[in-house]
Amino acid sequence: MHGMHARLPRNFVLEERLQRYADAIELEPARWAGLWATACWPLADDRACENSASTSLSPTGARGEFREVRLDLGCGKGAFVVEAARREPDVLFLAMDAEPLCIAYAAQHITEAGLRNAVAVPGKGSVVPGAFGRGELSCIHLNFPTPYPRKKDAHKRLVLLDRLIEYRHVLAPQGTVRLRTDSQPLRDFALTQFDMAGYDIVWSSDNERAELPNEPASEYEERLVAQGATVFGVWARPSDREPSLEQTASLSLMDYLPDDLFGGGYVPHGMSGAVTNLRNRRQHAASLLKNG
Repeated sequence: MHGMHARLPRNFVLEERLQRYADAIELEPARWAGLWATACWPLADDRACENSASTSLSPTGARGEFREVRLDLGCGKGAFVVEAARREPDVLFLAMDAEPLCIAYAAQHITEAGLRNAVAVPGKGSVVPGAFGRGELSCIHLNFPTPYPRKKDAHKRLVLLDRLIEYRHVLAPQGTVRLRTDSQPLRDFALTQFDMAGYDIVWSSDNERAELPNEPASEYEERLVAQGATVFGVWARPSDREPSLEQTASLSLMDYLPDDLFGGGYVPHGMSGAVTNLRNRRQHAASLLKNG
């Protein structure tokens, strides 16, 4: 999820919440690599993957299987997954996040919504290759991932070349990675990474919410849009092209800033300080030139 480490609300006991909603959490995702679609098929009164492989049997004893498995990587508090799972009950949605607080909230919302096709999974992007089998995921959603603007933090980005190459192995033949972000610099950086990783862009938008108004939204998106953000969207699919093994793009998001520095309007999360500094430098340089 976009942003800093989540803070615990007052009187919120994390361990108690995780325990209370444990049935909606899978702590060992690698156990189910290649098996998610059947292992999570619900029984009459038992929905969680971790209980036993027998959860692949329906109440009538017939083996069931979800039509697709989709991953929301960096799920935040789970609003996107909950709404998406409501709309498509025959698709399994996995909500993954590295923040325990986010997992607690996602599991709570999944449970309270009575969803039998959604599971919260603690983990970072680096666990994806071991958590899923080859071709298992039809889609990886990256909803407002943290941009990490500085070059030294670029290795943490979910749209980095190395990560995108890893995603290729777990995506189905027509599977997609779908990025949504308020950050035009991150979007532009991601386009360089998709290209080097051997992906084709199948759809993109400079205002996804306007073009796809009915798409489920996360809490974070709703907050940013209320502040004036525009949602940039990119859908990319692995092609037959071989990925590049050498990173040739600039890793600092400062190099992807627009010339007008957003024209004094909305500045993407995590870049306000840097943009303010650049604006001040330009104003100072212009003042020196004028008075020089």
